[in-house]
Amino acid sequence: MCAPVSLRVAALHSKKEDEYFTMSSDDGDLENQAELEEKTRLINQVLELQHTLEDLSARVDAVKEENLKLKSENQVLGQYIENLMSASSVFQTTDTKSKRK
Repeated sequence: MCAPVSLRVAALHSKKEDEYFTMSSDDGDLENQAELEEKTRLINQVLELQHTLEDLSARVDAVKEENLKLKSENQVLGQYIENLMSASSVFQTTDTKSKRK
């Protein structure tokens, strides 16, 4: 005996659904793989940018330290030059108003 029409339709319907789900899961696997590759690429890019930021931050700190050192040396040299100028008669201030009168 043949199966009733409703059972045959159900069997065909479920077979089509199975084919659809198989195709969808294949597409889903491709989509998941593409998503995973994109996420991996983005994570690698973020990590690279973090390392670059750390390197730049370290460089900024080194430059700040060098700048403070040079400022300090500049102050010492400025004070030394002032002391030399005040000790030398060549750089003594002269009263120009009294000479003109």
